[in-house]
Amino acid sequence: MGYRRSSVSTETAEKNSQSPFAKIPIASRTERDRQPGLIRALGPAAAMSIVLGTMVGTGIFLKPSEVAANAGVAGWALMAWFLGGGLSLLGALCYVELGSSMPEAGGEYIYLGRGLGEKWGFLFGWTHCMLARPASVAAIAAGCIRFGGFLWPALGIPIETLHFGKNGFDIDYTWGQAASIVVLLAITLVNYLGVREGGRLQIVLTAVKIASVVVIICAGLFRIFGQKSTSFAWTRFSFHGGSFMGFWTAVAATAWAYDGWNDLNLVGSEVENPERNFRRVIVGGVFFVIAIFLLFNSVCLFALPIQTLSRSQNPAADVLATLAGHHAAMWVTLILAVSSLGTLNSSILSGARVDYAMARDGVFFRFASHIHPRFRTPMNALSLQCVLAMVLALTGTFEDLTSLVMFANWMFYAMAVVSMMQMRRTQPMLNRPYRTWGYPFTPVLFVIGAFGLSIGLWMARPVRSSLGLALILSGLVPYHFWQKNRTGPKGVA
Repeated sequence: MGYRRSSVSTETAEKNSQSPFAKIPIASRTERDRQPGLIRALGPAAAMSIVLGTMVGTGIFLKPSEVAANAGVAGWALMAWFLGGGLSLLGALCYVELGSSMPEAGGEYIYLGRGLGEKWGFLFGWTHCMLARPASVAAIAAGCIRFGGFLWPALGIPIETLHFGKNGFDIDYTWGQAASIVVLLAITLVNYLGVREGGRLQIVLTAVKIASVVVIICAGLFRIFGQKSTSFAWTRFSFHGGSFMGFWTAVAATAWAYDGWNDLNLVGSEVENPERNFRRVIVGGVFFVIAIFLLFNSVCLFALPIQTLSRSQNPAADVLATLAGHHAAMWVTLILAVSSLGTLNSSILSGARVDYAMARDGVFFRFASHIHPRFRTPMNALSLQCVLAMVLALTGTFEDLTSLVMFANWMFYAMAVVSMMQMRRTQPMLNRPYRTWGYPFTPVLFVIGAFGLSIGLWMARPVRSSLGLALILSGLVPYHFWQKNRTGPKGVA
């Protein structure tokens, strides 16, 4: 269901790649053309599960407490979720045009390179492959184990402690980190065995996850409308108090929870009928997620006073415990631990495609371009991503690294939309099955909002953001190395 193989393989499309790095020397391209290509095996159901599975991730279950703490009052907290959703919807409308007109593996790597220049495409890809996606994957795996830790506290017990220097720092290795490694290996293996297998697993895990959220929402709505008078409930949604900086930081926290609306673009080479499915899946998925998130957070803010919610380590379980009792909360925590695997699966599936696309174009480690001849998956790219994520999971620094590049992610999103506007002017003949609704107001509003979000994150975390920018710019060194070391004369077509 949703896994028919398209009659058109992506091999031909990739040989005629729209990548800005497509001018690879003939010898290299001949070697590449002998390799099998990716196949369009992700139908509407699997594609929708990638969007929903990534967006409805660990963030919605853990971020309500951070949003509440920063917003200060319930009214501004709910408004932050609304604004974050609106900004994501604007970006999604623009990304549909990009994905349907350039349905290739790599997403922003392709769009930035073609619209603004290959250097910008490389910087996105380098940051994504070496830092942002491995750190994100490690953080999601840790979030999954964190849910399990509420049920099995032994996961937090240290196995070994490493001491660095007399007055240095210690690194604790826990059973939870060991479990994270096992989970990363298992999900990577499933995606190694085929994109269909990864898609099928994604559908199942996304269904479990959505069902979990719906259970909490229904319990909350039943409690709210089951009261004789519900007027007292809405007095909690006050706008008195809070600060602008706190509100904007809360919006940034919702942006992390909503993140994932662009992940389908990373697997563009494997989406069936991209001209039609990008529009239906991304726009429909984002509208659905906004509705779910607003309802879920309304229930959270109704069930718990905002001061209590802001201190909660597991908001979903605490809310359900208030609404339906401790035993129900324990079951939901177990379900959430399982369903968060869906976010991990979609992140691993989509993330490795950027490594593959860059290596295919000769601007990344060449081994990452290999496609498994039987399973038709980017086997080495998946393995590299898994190894980097495991290293971060063992060091325990992945959350700090994720915060380093969080502001940069939204800068790249904004720049991708600027690329779309640039290509409207410079490449008017490009086939565009879908044109962004509300153009040019929709992309302009998104670019302003995305850059504003990045600036807000920079102001809130100036040191980490500056370090993140330095790490991104460090990619210029390998960029010039790979450009210089391409085999054959430059510009050979």
